[in-house]
Amino acid sequence: MAEQNVKYTTPGMEKKDAEQIIDILQKRLNCYNDLQLTLKHVHWNVVGPHFIAVHEMIDPHVEEVRAMVDATAERIATLGGSPQGTPGSLVADRTWNDYEIGRATTQEHLAALDVVYRGIIADTRTAIEDLESLDPVTQDMIIADAQKLELFHWFVRAHLEDPSGRLSTTDGSSNKSRATSKSS
Repeated sequence: MAEQNVKYTTPGMEKKDAEQIIDILQKRLNCYNDLQLTLKHVHWNVVGPHFIAVHEMIDPHVEEVRAMVDATAERIATLGGSPQGTPGSLVADRTWNDYEIGRATTQEHLAALDVVYRGIIADTRTAIEDLESLDPVTQDMIIADAQKLELFHWFVRAHLEDPSGRLSTTDGSSNKSRATSKSS
């Protein structure tokens, strides 16, 4: 991750705190950029009897995630940092595997997205905790992001749930293993 050398920040905030917050936000920015690309990938590659429902369900969330990207980058700049939004910086700094599924059924993609969202939401909740003592303004922004992510995750999981409320997928930890277990 590019080291931030903050020359100024928002009034009432220490530069060292701003640098720590910017680091947290840069990780969110990378995650959200990756998510919006992954969602469009799924949108283009989903097939099967429920194609249109899933295809159309994804686009509004892509727009929400793109708004998160913009707000996160602008918050970094507001705090005196320089948001890194290039593909190279995202790939160099990410701590997760690339989405592994190409053209596949709605259930395969949704099972894989379940894994993606579990990771993103867990990391977002960690960011919320980390921001607790640093900056309530930034924390509020990330809390709002978490609410949107959790809502869409519920949409994904509703397609994977059986009438008794159990998820029909296994506990695979990679998106490919989840999709494979679902298609078996």
